[in-house]
Amino acid sequence: MIEVGDVVVSSDIFTGKFFCDLDACKGVCCIEGDAGAPVELEEVEKLEEVLPVVWEDLSPEAREIIDRQGVVYTDQEGDLVTSIVNGKDCVFTCHDEKGYCYCAIEKAFREGRCAFYKPISCHLYPVRLGKCGPYTALNYHRWDICKAAVVLGEKKDVAVYQFLKEPLIRRFGEDWYAELELVAEELRKYAGK
Repeated sequence: MIEVGDVVVSSDIFTGKFFCDLDACKGVCCIEGDAGAPVELEEVEKLEEVLPVVWEDLSPEAREIIDRQGVVYTDQEGDLVTSIVNGKDCVFTCHDEKGYCYCAIEKAFREGRCAFYKPISCHLYPVRLGKCGPYTALNYHRWDICKAAVVLGEKKDVAVYQFLKEPLIRRFGEDWYAELELVAEELRKYAGK
């Protein structure tokens, strides 16, 4: 782990390669897993605010779950996560005509229908936020469904932190990201690359 400001960063975020390959995975990260996407407490209100905007984009099953239990629940580990359908699908998932999965919130954001992008945990994926004492910890989460993203990242030579520039700035700020880039440059020099 490498300390950048008040954040500890797993070294494989600098060395690992990643670039989403939606054509290969079809957005399956929105519909696979044993719980919903992690949500920060302050995001719950934003999810509720955006709900009327995305309501028609959601499946009837997702609407029924939201009506019954809300947009979030507490999972087995005690974490706040988005509600799920069929025991695994995020309620905010929508599909296009090709069968690709998308976040209905992100879709609405890109279409200018709302100001909230999506939960930061989704935007940061494949990096997961955690705690390490008083520090926020950034860990690279490897998942078989993202193998194509690793291959494409290697082909394009894009490190995890580079792929996630926008969400890392969204979460930690531009100054923090600039410091992260300096650390990455020093690590490259040290490694002789």
